[in-house]
Amino acid sequence: MVLTLIIYLAILGYLAISYRFFTEWLEFFLEDEEMKSGEQRFFHGVLLIIASILWPIVVPLAYLELLKFHKKHKEMINFLINLYISNPYRD
Repeated sequence: MVLTLIIYLAILGYLAISYRFFTEWLEFFLEDEEMKSGEQRFFHGVLLIIASILWPIVVPLAYLELLKFHKKHKEMINFLINLYISNPYRD
């Protein structure tokens, strides 16, 4: 009984997070104006669906890419952060 409940909660959590990723990524997908052709949109739509289903694999890989980017541009990122903090005219 308890094991069944845990399995159902895990499935529900997986589906909820999949839905959340799909809606967020769909918003970025629809705002992308560089994709002109219908064939390109179809291909990226299929990738969007696959990525939403396989989010437990996609999200850690995307995070590793983000860490790699941050490591590569750390000096510039810190410079921009310090520039923003020291700007007395910001809102």
